Amino acid sequence: MKTSSYLGRASCLGILLAAGMFSAPPAVAAGPEVVSGPAAEPECFAPWSADTKFLKYEAKQGPFRIALANGYIANTWRIQMIQTAKAYAAQPDVAAKLKEFKVVSTGEDVPAQISAINNFIDSGYDAIVVNAQNPTAFGPVIKRAKEAGVILVAFDNILDTQDAINVNVDQKGLGVLWANWLINNVPNGGKVLEVRGVAGTSVDTDRHNGVMETLNASGKTWDVTEVVGKWDDGVAQKATADAIATNGPFDGITGQGGDTGIVQAMIDAKHPFVPFGGETENGFRKFCAAHADDGLKCSSAGTGPAQVAVAIKTAIAALEGNVVPQSVKLPLAIVEHPNFKEGEDYFPDQSDNFFVGNSFPTCGINFTAQEIMGQTQENQ
Repeated sequence: MKTSSYLGRASCLGILLAAGMFSAPPAVAAGPEVVSGPAAEPECFAPWSADTKFLKYEAKQGPFRIALANGYIANTWRIQMIQTAKAYAAQPDVAAKLKEFKVVSTGEDVPAQISAINNFIDSGYDAIVVNAQNPTAFGPVIKRAKEAGVILVAFDNILDTQDAINVNVDQKGLGVLWANWLINNVPNGGKVLEVRGVAGTSVDTDRHNGVMETLNASGKTWDVTEVVGKWDDGVAQKATADAIATNGPFDGITGQGGDTGIVQAMIDAKHPFVPFGGETENGFRKFCAAHADDGLKCSSAGTGPAQVAVAIKTAIAALEGNVVPQSVKLPLAIVEHPNFKEGEDYFPDQSDNFFVGNSFPTCGINFTAQEIMGQTQENQ
């Protein structure tokens, strides 16, 4: 009886195995190899620091399926970023390497953005480029992407992980630059209006920290009023108007974006022009050039939405098995009073909403306004 029972169980096990009911767990991708540098295109893929790791992924056969998982969309920078991504993907040498390029924007809903990335992983995309709504909330989906062999490239609002490639400028350094502009141009300290971006994003946090740490270390006394402008002209204009009415006047202003709206609010309220550290919107730079003699002495610095093109370029390079840094550092576009040049630093005939400095020549990325504005902002 014992022998018969054992044989019966063995026979059943054999049937189950044959039927595939006991199967091996799915294979887990090994992840990239850490190698010595330099990167495949060192003039473009500059490492963030001397400690940055260089990665080499197993080469895949193209053409590739790449997705852009964007979050917030309701400001001009993000709209121009989507348009720039589509313009880059449409360039003949890039399009030849792409089987599909898909864009999804999910708003400020972090779970929705995570769900979109999960859907791209499940759909078999080779790489996902992401402008993350939160730097720390993506742990499980980052792990899923790594296990599936999907390359994640975060840009602008990056991910707090070593398991994705990050592409960015020194956002905290940008806050430091703006704060130093105020320190140098408001000699006795005073009241400052700080117009922040989208709450919870790494860009907003890093820029704010750069501003505050630098002001606090200056030895001068500062009274800072913070408002939320969401990097949007309309939102920033209303927030500035309210701040002027309740806490103004101010001795200096710094804005992360929506700066054209901020200056317009000053004009509408008949607020005196004061030193201003802001982003690179064409309209803001027009104001800076026109009203410099009236006291609007500006530092205009930031990074154009073409960051996304560098991120896509990085994803393609990694998919092709080329060496890339785990963290890529991009240069800032900077112009300060009195050096605003018409036709170079600002364009009177172009939209106020156009971000100037939207190119990275070391990466071979340079777009005309017509190329960008000819693209749609919708999901596709």
